[in-house]
Order: sequence, then structure tokens, then C-alpha cells
Amino acid sequence: MSFLTTFQTYDFLDTLVSLTAAFVFGTLIGAERQYRLRTAGLRTNVLVAVSAAAFVDIGMHLTGADGAVRIIAYVVSGIGFLGAGAIMKEGMNVRGLNTAATLWGSAAVGCCAGADMIAQAGLLTLFVLAGNTLLRPLVNAIERAPLDERSTEATYQFRLTVDADALADMRDMLVEKLEASHYPVKDVEVIERSDDSVEIVATLVSTAVEARELDVVASDLERQPGVRHATWDVSTQD
Repeated sequence: MSFLTTFQTYDFLDTLVSLTAAFVFGTLIGAERQYRLRTAGLRTNVLVAVSAAAFVDIGMHLTGADGAVRIIAYVVSGIGFLGAGAIMKEGMNVRGLNTAATLWGSAAVGCCAGADMIAQAGLLTLFVLAGNTLLRPLVNAIERAPLDERSTEATYQFRLTVDADALADMRDMLVEKLEASHYPVKDVEVIERSDDSVEIVATLVSTAVEARELDVVASDLERQPGVRHATWDVSTQD
């Protein structure tokens, strides 16, 4: 058997160290994902890390560093397909991006371990764990922070729902009141809501906005005859 003639204890121990390191580091990453009940949990991250390490280790033993580099390139693209399967789109929301990125990190850890870069694999594991844990409070703080309309590039629209027979007067009054408050109007659109009501949508020219001033305009217009509702909204340009 060729196995008996080609088996080398040193190479076998080297592979054992690489796969064990990938298993341990993949377990650390996967345990955090499993604790947070993510789609790709403990076993998935371990298998990704160990498999990547095995492929790279095979290349190292067969053709040296050149073979390992070629295999790493294929591992990177292959994990991209695996990560794409973890991404789900629900309406306007996209879920699984962090899971996909973590799988990519696990693959990188495995590649380092397979290339006998154990210390680098451990360091990368720490960075992946830090990204998924230490940055979480910062993410929550940013998401809960109120939108600063004065410093954000945004599109402001003022919406006025009126009786159909009051359309002409209310459209002119809306533009006048906004411009009197130093908010020039870029465009005005009329949307039919029912047989007896329409919505006037005024898009403002991009400028610094004070929310309280627009609220005052809305309150004044709601007191006018024929006006059913007045409000404004903002959408960020990202």
C-alpha cells in the first residue's frame, strides 16, 4: 500500500496541529454565534474552519506554498457562495449579512491554521469575536440615536390632505407658508386619495431644517378650512 510507504509522522503531526487549531478557533467563533441563535452556529463555523484548514494543508503538503495560495483563492470564492445562502431578503429588510461575514472569518481562520500560521489564526479569531461582541453596544447606541435632521443629507416632503374643492387654494397657501418660513419648495405633486379628497406633496429644496418650524407650519395649515391632515417626513439619501 502506498500509504505505508508515503506516511510520515512529522507531516501527520503537522496536519493534526493545523486541524486541531482550526477546530478550537472555529468552536470559539461558532459558540458565540450559537449563543445568539444565529443561522450558522457552532457546527457550521467549526466545519468551515476545519474544511478550509484541510484544503490548505493538502496544498501545502502536495505542492508547497504555491499550491496553498491557489487553494486559498478557491476557498475564498467558495465561502462566498456559502455565505450567500445565509443571506435572506424579507421585503425591504436583508438578514444574514453578519452571519455570512462570520463564515468568511471562520474560513480565514481555517486557512491560517492550514498554512501553519497558528498564532495568526488565534489573533484573527479574537478579532472576529470582538467584532461580534464588543461592537454590539456601539451598534445599539447608533441605532437608537435620534436622526439629526440638520446634519443629515435628506429629502423633506410636506404632505397636506385636503378636500378636492380646496385644492387650488391650499396648494398656493402651502407654498406660501413654507417659503415664508424660509423653506423653498422644489416640486409640488397632487395625489388623488378619494373622490372628495386629494393629497398635496411638496418636496423641499435641500437645506438645513428645524423640525419645530415645520411642525408650526403643519399646525397652522390644519386649522384652515378644507384641510384634513398636515404632516411632513424625511428620507435620508444614503
